[in-house]
Amino acid sequence: MSNSESERECVVSLLESLVTTDGYHASRIHGVRFIRAANAARVPVVYEPSIVIIAQGRKVGYLGDHVYTYDAHNYLVLSVPLPFECETQATPEKPLLGVSITVDPTTLSELLLEMDDRGAVSETVQGIYSQPMTDELISALLRLLECLRSPADSRVLGSSIVREIIYRVLCGEQSAALRAVAARHSHFGQINKVLRRIHSDYSYSFDVETLAREASMSVSTFHHNFRAVTSTSPLQYIKSIRLHKARMLMVQEGIQASVAARQVGYESPSQFSREFKRFFGETPAEEAARMRAARG
Repeated sequence: MSNSESERECVVSLLESLVTTDGYHASRIHGVRFIRAANAARVPVVYEPSIVIIAQGRKVGYLGDHVYTYDAHNYLVLSVPLPFECETQATPEKPLLGVSITVDPTTLSELLLEMDDRGAVSETVQGIYSQPMTDELISALLRLLECLRSPADSRVLGSSIVREIIYRVLCGEQSAALRAVAARHSHFGQINKVLRRIHSDYSYSFDVETLAREASMSVSTFHHNFRAVTSTSPLQYIKSIRLHKARMLMVQEGIQASVAARQVGYESPSQFSREFKRFFGETPAEEAARMRAARG
């Protein structure tokens, strides 16, 4: 057995001991979460900017015409917050196990400065990609999980290992999307700023002209660059984020669909219910009940 194969097995074993129930679970290190999931059909999801490393099982992401596989041999990177569709492939005997690491723009900028990276930033890079795992990344992930078993190790060593993992990802051949995050005045950086505004003020009644002005672009240029990064239109993106936020409000705070609809910016509860069912395949009440049951 090669050293990397042995380390992969150790990663799976550690994750089995660290997370025992399905879902996303916070770790002792801010921005690092454990993932455990059962087999699941293709469903709408929304990911924050993150690096997702799967040790066991497989996820398949669908965004527009693109398909992204992330498993024991490929990791996923999102440099902007993106709604897309995701399928989970696992078995009861071998549930999906993985780790999600938040991408921090400040850390990216610091690392690129230390790397003396002066490469040109692509203006048309997409905000999501999958890339093959490397032996160096597996080794760093193993050390991260080992330190997470100890509160003291997590405090002293955790942030430096997370930093190393982000560095290893930046060294990958397809890291242009992460590098572009640090270039705030590029088209990608301007679109990223708009996406973050939509996420923080999702109940606001946005129009494309206002968003284009915030990105310092003409409406046509804004549409082109927005779709290049997200594979969707601005209005469809806003709708997706509102529906995801409403679902979380109903599940986490137990509020009614009509209240959730108002809180995310819908004036018509009936329109909200129609669009919710079209998007998630269930009524708001059915989807909320399903998700509460899945959380146990």
